[in-house]
Amino acid sequence: MALSIRHISISLALLCSLTGCASQQMGSRSSVVEYLYPTENEVMISPATPILQLPIRLGIAFIPADRSHQRGDNPWAWQNTGANLLTEPAKMQILDNIAAQFRERDFIGDIQVIPSAYLRPQGSFTNLDQLKTMFGVDVIALVSFDQVQFSDESKAALSYWTLVGAYLVSGQKNDTSTLMDTAVYAIDSRKLLFRAPGVSQIQGRSTPINLSEELRLDSSAGFAAASEDMISNLETELQRFTERLKARPEDIQIVKSSHYRGGGSLGSSFLIIIFGLWLSRQRARHPLSQS
Repeated sequence: MALSIRHISISLALLCSLTGCASQQMGSRSSVVEYLYPTENEVMISPATPILQLPIRLGIAFIPADRSHQRGDNPWAWQNTGANLLTEPAKMQILDNIAAQFRERDFIGDIQVIPSAYLRPQGSFTNLDQLKTMFGVDVIALVSFDQVQFSDESKAALSYWTLVGAYLVSGQKNDTSTLMDTAVYAIDSRKLLFRAPGVSQIQGRSTPINLSEELRLDSSAGFAAASEDMISNLETELQRFTERLKARPEDIQIVKSSHYRGGGSLGSSFLIIIFGLWLSRQRARHPLSQS
C-alpha cells in the first residue's frame, strides 16, 4: 500500500511538471549604453570632433556585465542558479584576438588589453578618463554582449514518465542566441568612431538530467561563434573607417606625432595618388616636346 501511494505521488509530480509551464529562459548581458550613459544628464553629452594622434594608442576592454536573469519553472532546470557568464580567461582570449586584428593597421600603435576589474559598472566617461590616465590610451574599444537561452520540452518529453526516459531521451529543445559588439570611442571627444557586431545561433537537444551541462556548453559555443563573427566584421569596419577618413577628413582631425613613420589612416594608396598628381604637374611644366 505504501509503495502504491509512493508511485501515485511520483506520477502526480510528473503530471504537474508536464502540464505546467515546462520551459525556461535565462540570459546575461552587458550594455555599452548603460555603462556610458547611466543617467539622463550623461545622455545629453555632446560629442566633439575627434582629434586622433597617430599612431593611435588603443585600449580594449569588456563592459562590466549585468546580473544574469532567469524565468520559467522547468522542473529539470531547478539546479540552474542563473545564466552562464563569460569567464575572465575567456574574455582575455577574445580581447587578444581583437587586438591582433587592430595590429594589422599601421596607424595603430600601442595596444593595451584592459582586465575587467578596471571598469566600474555604470562608470561612464569618467571611468574612461581614468583608464586613459592609467593605461595611456586615447581610443578605447568597448566589447559588450547579450546572450539568451531558451529550453522547452518537445513531444519526446512524454518519455519522462519513466526514469529511463529522463536519462536517455533528448526531449529538451535548447536555443542559445548571442550578440557581441565592439564599439570604438575616442575618449576625449566622447565620439563613437565605428562599431562591429557579431551574432550566433546555437540549437541543441538534451535529456533533462544533463540539461544544465548542455546549456553551459551551448553558452560557451555561442560566445565563441559570436566573437569570431564580430572579429570578422571588425576587419570590414576597420577598412570602412580608413576609407571614411580619406573621403571625409572634416569628420576627424588627424595629427601625426613626430616619431610616427607609418602611412597612417591614409595608407599607401593615398601616397600613390599624391605621387601621381605631382608627376602630372611636372609633365605639364616640362612637356616632352621640349625635351
